Amino acid sequence: MVGGAIVDQKLTLHAPSVMGTSNPGRASTSLGGVARNVAENLARLGVDVAFLGAVGRDALGDELIARTSALGVDFTHVLRTDAPTSTYTAVLDPSGELVIAVVAMDRAGELSGDFLRARRLVLQGARVLVADGNSSEDTLRTLVDIAGERGIPVVLDPVSVPKAVKVRSVLRTRRSIHLVTPNREELEVLVERTVRESDLPSAANALHELGVERVWVRLGARGGFLSVEGEASWLPAFPTRVVDVTGAGDASLAGYLHALLLGASPEDAARSGHAAASLTLESEHTVSPLLSPRALRERLQGATS
Repeated sequence: MVGGAIVDQKLTLHAPSVMGTSNPGRASTSLGGVARNVAENLARLGVDVAFLGAVGRDALGDELIARTSALGVDFTHVLRTDAPTSTYTAVLDPSGELVIAVVAMDRAGELSGDFLRARRLVLQGARVLVADGNSSEDTLRTLVDIAGERGIPVVLDPVSVPKAVKVRSVLRTRRSIHLVTPNREELEVLVERTVRESDLPSAANALHELGVERVWVRLGARGGFLSVEGEASWLPAFPTRVVDVTGAGDASLAGYLHALLLGASPEDAARSGHAAASLTLESEHTVSPLLSPRALRERLQGATS
């Protein structure tokens, strides 16, 4: 995993938000960052995973590394910086849906291409390489190049609309990419045009032409759209009682990767991702402490029974 590791600060409103004034609610703090979240989810699913990212040399950074390492994520290759550890502050409405979020994150951008090249042997020992859009464009391109030398599949998660621009720049170089995982708005950035749900097949084909093997578009409560070299599938979301949407996309990518490494078909891997997301949506934590291979199997079995 290459990308962001931050501290999440979540503020949940007791009532619908009223702009321009104080709102009553409750606060909680947890560990976050897309790449770190995916890494923790994978570790909870029993997958060996290493994290490469930048973390501040401060108390928050020490706690982030200690707690994530204790779950089985290898932080040996993390870059410690003198800048503060990054933070993500989210305001959620009473139903758990995101109202607004503020990210104070520039540490992941400090991972240069030289940093990754110095760890080439570590990267080339991976079965899959995953990077999020918190990484710099130079980092993303270098990662894809290193992976290409050994034919290692690469997964890119755009993270957000502004950060999808960096992923778009990498895709324009027509490097081989195993999977990109945008939502519809991020997909619009990648293909540089408005994309309605009816346009998803053509937008995915545009990315296939750039060398992307699989395009998995997250559609929230409506499920997801998966295109594998032009073969499209619409996959419904699992029935879920939503407590908090934070981290659901990260869990879905981890569920996909877990199944992929076990040899699952693209559709079954995506279904595994939806199952992992549903478990996370039902938790107030960014990464559900209940996530496990058994919990994932039971959720998948429950959906088909």
